[in-house]
Amino acid sequence: MLAETICSAVSAAGLGIAAVTAYRKRFLAATRIAAYSLVPIALVLTGVVQWVSDIAFKPSVWLGFGLLGLAWLLFMTTRAIERRGVGTRKERKAAAQAARRDAVAPAASAPSLGGGVPALQPQAKEKPKRQATAAGEDFSDIEAILKKHGI
Repeated sequence: MLAETICSAVSAAGLGIAAVTAYRKRFLAATRIAAYSLVPIALVLTGVVQWVSDIAFKPSVWLGFGLLGLAWLLFMTTRAIERRGVGTRKERKAAAQAARRDAVAPAASAPSLGGGVPALQPQAKEKPKRQATAAGEDFSDIEAILKKHGI
């Protein structure tokens, strides 16, 4: 009963503020204030306020919320322990071996974590040349920009 009275008073006050705002020729703001002020009385008329007050003052409901919290806490604790990888030694070894087997790229013929064919020497020699030309090109671009700005 008290909650319904408070909601009605809040709605009436909001509509009064909306009327004053409309009197000041701020119609968009007045319409928005009126919309917000109608929400509390709408909640009373739909029964939501009664439902919430019934939930808030029953000990069995709070016991239910407590049990939900406990269940959530237990679930999150088990997830955290599972992520840390705590398990038997056999499970950890099996997981490590599976990770090594899965270390092969989809199109590769050998594992990508070593054990493959070493790189050929000509490719290794071409790499520094490419880096040097790329670095030279970068400097020429920078020089062109500086000359353009007269520096």
